[in-house]
Order: sequence, then C-alpha cells, then structure tokens
Amino acid sequence: MKHLVKDSVKAIKNGIDPLPVHGGLGGAYYFRNTRGESVAIVKPTDEEPFAPNNPKGFVGKALGQPGLKRSVRVGETGIREVAAYLLDHDHFACVPPTALVKIAHNSKKPVISKIASFQQFIQHDFDASDHGSSSFPVSAVHRIGILDIRILNTDRHGGNLLVKKFDDGVGRFGQVELIPIDHGLCLPETLEDPYFEWIHWPQSSIPFSEDEIEYIAKLDPVEDCLMLKRELPMIRVACLRVLHLCTIFLKEAVNFGLCLAEIGEMMSREFRAGEEEPSELEVVCMEARRAIVEREVVSPRADVAGDPEFQFDIDCEEVDHHFAAKMTADEYMSRPVYQFGIGNGMGRSMLSKLDESIEEEEEESGGEEGEGKEERGILPSAPMKFPSISMLSASLKDTKLSDKSQKYPKFSGDKPENGYLMNSSSGHRSASEQLPSSASFVKLADMPDEEWGVFLDKVQELLCPAFEKRKSVTIGQRQRLGTSCQF
Repeated sequence: MKHLVKDSVKAIKNGIDPLPVHGGLGGAYYFRNTRGESVAIVKPTDEEPFAPNNPKGFVGKALGQPGLKRSVRVGETGIREVAAYLLDHDHFACVPPTALVKIAHNSKKPVISKIASFQQFIQHDFDASDHGSSSFPVSAVHRIGILDIRILNTDRHGGNLLVKKFDDGVGRFGQVELIPIDHGLCLPETLEDPYFEWIHWPQSSIPFSEDEIEYIAKLDPVEDCLMLKRELPMIRVACLRVLHLCTIFLKEAVNFGLCLAEIGEMMSREFRAGEEEPSELEVVCMEARRAIVEREVVSPRADVAGDPEFQFDIDCEEVDHHFAAKMTADEYMSRPVYQFGIGNGMGRSMLSKLDESIEEEEEESGGEEGEGKEERGILPSAPMKFPSISMLSASLKDTKLSDKSQKYPKFSGDKPENGYLMNSSSGHRSASEQLPSSASFVKLADMPDEEWGVFLDKVQELLCPAFEKRKSVTIGQRQRLGTSCQF
C-alpha cells in the first residue's frame, strides 16, 4: 500500500491528476501511476452520499447521522472498507488491500486535507452482474459468503463482485476469479437485513469443503474485535458486537452442518403482506433478550432512552457511564477510546473531526503534514428524530421460522464504471433512490458487558433448536420438489 501511495504522489507531482468517477452517489477518484494506469480507488469520507462535501449534490446531513442505511452513519463507510480487508485473514476472500489515508488539494491555498479510504485498483474483465453465476468457482462463492456472514454485509450483489478471467492457454474462456469490493455497508450498528445475492446461486447450496470448515473453526471473534479496536480505534462498539455475534452464528451453523445458503437464509428477513418480519437469527436474539429480562437482568441504560440530549435513537446504544474503560480480552466491549455522546450529544466519531481541515502549506520535503493542526467538524443545523421500535415486542414472541421468500428486488439504474460501485448499491440504483430504511428488531450496544456475556451464552443455547427447525424446513422443501414432478 505504501508503494501504491508513493506511485500516486509521484504521478500527481508529474501532472497526472486523479480522475473523478462519474458513477454512483458519492465522490470517488481513480488515482494513477506515472504511466497513467489506475492503481487505487479513493473515497473521501466527507464526500459520501449525504455528506457535507458530496460533489454530486447529494447532501443534507452531517457526519455521524444515519446515511444510506440507517445503521451506517454518514462519513463512516471508509472505516468499514478497511475493516473488511483487515478481517479477510490470509486473503481468504480476496478483498483488495485497503487503508485509510490523508489526502489534500495541493493546488489550493490554504491546503485542505481530508481522510479517505484508499483501495488497490484490481484489473478485471467485468462484474458478476454481466455474466451468469454458473461459471463461478464454488470455493470463491463460499469464501466471499463466509466473509459476508461474518461482517453482516447489507449490500452484496453482482455489481460489487469483480470477475477476472483466465485463458485456458488457447484463448478460450476458462477459470475465473471473484474479487469482492465495496464493503462500506457492512458491520451495521444493529442487526440489519443483509443482502446476499449468492443465496440464490447453486454454489451456496454445496456443502463446505474441509479447508473452509477448518478456516471457520479457527476464527476468533474476540481477537478480531481486539484487532479492529487496535487498528481502527474509532470503530463503534455496536459494530464490534455485530461482528462477534455473526461470527459465533457462522461457527455454530457450520458445526451443525448447514450450508452457506441455509445460513444466509436464516439471517435474511421476510416480507409478508407488506410488513418486514425479523430473520430467524433475530428471533433467536429476541428470545435471548426476553430470557434475560425474565431473569431480571435489567440494562442500566433504560434511564437514558428518552433523554432529549440524544439527537437520534442509535446514539443511545453507545452511551454508558457505568462501565470501566479498562481493555482486556474479556472486556473488549468497554467504551471506545473516542468516547461517544460528549458535548453536543451528536456522538460523532473522530473521523467526523477529520472531514476537512485548513492547514498551513506543506513542508518542501513533501513529508507527512504536521500533527496538532486545528481541525473542525461540521455540525447539523437541526436535530433529527427517528421512531424507535421495541426490541422485545410481545407480538413477535410466536414468530414462526420458515423458508425465506425470493424477496430480493432487481437493481436498476446506471452501470458502474469499470465494475466499481462508488458507494455500495448506489451504482445500481437511480440517483434519486435511497436504500430502504429497515426496522431495528434487535439492538446489541444497549447491553452492559455482563449482560452481553449472558446474552451470547443464551443465544448459543437457542441456536441448536433454530438449526433443527431450519434443517427440517430445507428437507421439507426437497421432499416437495421430489414429489411434485411425478407423472
């Protein structure tokens, strides 16, 4: 990555400027080398959809407010791009190398710098939406699916799977490689409805290989969360808990013998009579929360839920003045270094303070800009209110676990440039269309550490019956398919 950055800097000094990407709702740029070849895709955090400096007119929100997805805040998708790369251990799913960088408009005085995600540009032939999925290797689909489940990817579709083909030696179409990109809408702050296009691909119904099972068995959610807190200290506790829960769910499901499609279906919601119903995983979590309440383990945060200090309800999830900030392997879920909900109550992460800074001219040496310069954040003009949804609604107590319907809509809109979606699904949707707002059936960050540990234990107890139910549904579907074609 340092080599790519140096190449980009050298090219800019030689007059080869970055090229803006015209597709998508957010600001993004191709950074090139001295030969004019694209080497990286750069997405400034303050140019995301709805962010203050969005160059395409999609503005109106402050950094830290709910964005395209309500559980992913404006200005924080770049963190997730880096997190997905860091979590792709051993380059298992082939996520391109990604880092956070500081970029500046050198031609402007005073110099304006900002934080951006910097991802290696991958040469490819097309994206998965341009070709039938039947030619994709089973292992590639499985590996991407395993990553998507761990990070609860809410936006995995063919447009953000790059396809690189290999000739078989005589110029004919042969093997292909899949490269997953655009992970800005993963690791939401609450359990969201994921979008896994691979659920409907035949490869996802094939059992996991021994290598894949071994890789999953070695995953350690506690170590992963500690690593993310160390490398990305601005990441929110809620996101880490989603990672922890989904990794446990994946490991338990694989141990039970479920295939990738079955696991993805259990995480996906259904829509019946126009209403969104919780996924099977969410139902398990709701039952676990209900069991905790019945045991009279009450969250100490109940008294802040209606506090007018908070601008929108997802802020309440992270505030906790009852925890110690000590960091150990058993207590990695304590408050992050950059505390939340201080001052004006907006609870913006440190990136919101780095969206734009006015600094003095760079040193002639061309080194990194000096630290300690004054930086400013952009505050909202007015607070926003969002309706809250009860996590333990009695009406959902008897929710039935059944097979998932084909609820995924087809994408529409302009084709993304060179297969790259500049801010997740925006490349496949019309410019005026925003991702639908999902209900929050289960929130994870409103639990103190003790309760969180009890919750995870209870979830693991309830998973086995849920897996049994899912297996019986799948077998029933196969039996119906077997008997419906008799002549």
